Amino acid sequence: MAPASLISARPGARSIAAWIASHPKALRERWLASLSPNAIAALPYLWEVWARTEHQRPPSHEDWLTWVVLGGRGAGKTRTGAEWVRLQVEGARPEDPGLCARIALVAETADQARDVMVLGESGLLAVAPPDRRPEFQVSRRRLVWPNGAEAQLFSASDPESLRGPQFDAAWSDELAKWRRAREAWDMLQFALRLGERPRQIVTTTPRRNPVLFEILDDARTVSTSAPTRANRANLAESFLEAVERRYGGSTLGRQELEGALLRDLEGGLWSRETLDAHRRSSPPPLGRVVVAVDPPAASHKGADACGIVVAGLVAEGGGEWFGEGDEAADRRAVILADLSVEGATPAAWAARAVGAYAQFGADRIVAEVNQGGEMVETVIRQIDPNVAYRAVRATRGKRLRAEPVAALYEQGRVAHVGRFDRLEDQMCAFSRDGARPLRAADGRSPDRVDALVWALTDLMLRAETAPQVRGL
Repeated sequence: MAPASLISARPGARSIAAWIASHPKALRERWLASLSPNAIAALPYLWEVWARTEHQRPPSHEDWLTWVVLGGRGAGKTRTGAEWVRLQVEGARPEDPGLCARIALVAETADQARDVMVLGESGLLAVAPPDRRPEFQVSRRRLVWPNGAEAQLFSASDPESLRGPQFDAAWSDELAKWRRAREAWDMLQFALRLGERPRQIVTTTPRRNPVLFEILDDARTVSTSAPTRANRANLAESFLEAVERRYGGSTLGRQELEGALLRDLEGGLWSRETLDAHRRSSPPPLGRVVVAVDPPAASHKGADACGIVVAGLVAEGGGEWFGEGDEAADRRAVILADLSVEGATPAAWAARAVGAYAQFGADRIVAEVNQGGEMVETVIRQIDPNVAYRAVRATRGKRLRAEPVAALYEQGRVAHVGRFDRLEDQMCAFSRDGARPLRAADGRSPDRVDALVWALTDLMLRAETAPQVRGL
């Protein structure tokens, strides 16, 4: 490959820098030698070379007003915000006008706006080329670029300071932790009134915040996200190892390291704190094990998932595993796997359920038959005619079936062995009071939760539950 072909041949999901680095040293050196001295000097400031396409480049389409960049700690959010501001204010030459001339920079406090957004290692002064570097007028809390563009610093703790000024672009940093997020965000929106299409970027760790949820749900918002490890080239390996070892697998880890936005429903049947409190990395000695199946009504792409959840009853004397002493008398159960599948044919989901039955040495497959009747058992027995099978039929609504199972969690009688992100997302979005439709966060039926409810009902809530001795 010729040196000049390096950039043009780059796959779309990688940064140009990463693509170049993947080639042999000799080819990289030939490519660098082909550049002029000016090009070499400019290279550190060419964001299009260093930006990771999947989450650090602005959306390619034009019909958006807000770009939300969600990311784990150290994932490159601040650099993305600073580079987007550069893209708005810089022209072709240092004194040429850019797309925007009046920018609002908003952080939780004035100190954070100064120390992170302006003076930080990835802030506006650090990313600017020497001939385009803005002047920071500390006493006036503003930046002024050589072409006359200005950026003004604001504290979200003082929303009234946004009353009066007007802007054609804005950068809001760590919005999810703003204490007065509602007031500050509303005032900022009133201030974005210059130009033909004022736009804004929000860079934040995805902590649960109602204002952030509303922003993301707006049809004019686009979002990108990245985990901390996406920026591992710029982070100490010891840091990554330490935080992943300590927080990996936890709710805090999903939020702070993976950049995942976790939407617990206020007043919901489950909370992430409850799930985390009894999470374990390995299973205890088990009694009965069941595979619960909640079949979908259709198998086409975009249809509801087929819920498949594996659960086990903790054997007698397993209370110590729950941290309660060996003599604990109440039944305890664990969730072993979420093997739910989307868009699968009946033969495919039946094969997965039977495979789980064999893999976990289960005692029974429990399947809801409201959607498919005898067909459910038929397709399962076509895979293996010898499986132990029980059909169950829903005679009560989802919420009424789920409430006693949620109570088992509140009593500390159910634990998750590992982490089941999509299942737990559905659980934490499940309404207690019926004020909203019982749908998952993606708009589909909560089939993973349905399967979990059937599994735990069979193990713990049926009067005729079998003895806790395997094989009986």
